[in-house]
Amino acid sequence: MGFWNVLTTIIPSAIAYTIPILMGALGGLYSERSGVTNLCIEGLMLFGVFSAAAAIVKLQAIPGFSFVLAIVIGIAVAMAASTLLSLLHAFAAINLKANQVISGTAINMLSTAVTLFLAQTITGSGNITIVRGIIRNDVPLLSNIPVIGPLFFTSTYWTTWVCLFIWLASWFLLYKTSFGLRLRACGEHPSAVASAGVNVHRMRYIGVMASGLLSGLGGACILVTYAGEYNAGSGINGLGFLAIAALIFGQWKPLGILGSTFFFGLCMTIANMGKVFPVFQSIPTGYLGMFPYLATLIALVFSSRRSAAPLASGEPF
Repeated sequence: MGFWNVLTTIIPSAIAYTIPILMGALGGLYSERSGVTNLCIEGLMLFGVFSAAAAIVKLQAIPGFSFVLAIVIGIAVAMAASTLLSLLHAFAAINLKANQVISGTAINMLSTAVTLFLAQTITGSGNITIVRGIIRNDVPLLSNIPVIGPLFFTSTYWTTWVCLFIWLASWFLLYKTSFGLRLRACGEHPSAVASAGVNVHRMRYIGVMASGLLSGLGGACILVTYAGEYNAGSGINGLGFLAIAALIFGQWKPLGILGSTFFFGLCMTIANMGKVFPVFQSIPTGYLGMFPYLATLIALVFSSRRSAAPLASGEPF
């Protein structure tokens, strides 16, 4: 297999893995920029996978019901469900002024237990498999561009472009609007913002709810693109924690997050598809599986020295 064939195989798959991590990291960005540390991205994404799977399976069982409409409704259900779950973290962190690390950890544990119980109640096995997910398609015209087309516009999911638009809109919202300025100020100097008449608690609620909304979207993207099922045993394989690492590695900035999530998506692709390529066939499967998490540790070691976390992130107000 030539180098070009390797690239045209790896890059589209890396983008598919990148998008859910990107949505989780972007959700964490909203929360932490508002001043609430969010370690429950894993639980929120897992809840999104389960909710989307349950909704899509029920809709696909209806004779004649549109598969596309079932997918769209499933994604919407996942976003709504994860947003509701994030309210628990918001209430504990903002109203009760609880330790935000403990609250996030509790949400992760709660999500794992609740989704397992509900999945076993629904199917009896703990796994929920959808009949069909999104089919990959080439982007018209753009896929014919030399070099770039086969890498980035061939064999893509429509959810990829929706999520990239959300990322771009988030950059504009956070850095080009008064709302974004207030949200970021709540994570830096909440007392000063409050003295200017801004409701810090409301802004932080918005930030945490945005994290639930986007994490739910990320979880749904996992289901309807490459996974195709909610698996109680494997969950989402730590992609939520990779999203948190990408948020830190990206220095809490949208562009940095985009680059770091693509790096982790590439690592996940190598771990899952490594045996397809001759260059990786001599490496034991267990070592390939460890690669994304080892790369995460190395990335965090180098990025921790120049951490640009919001000053008031994790501090109750």
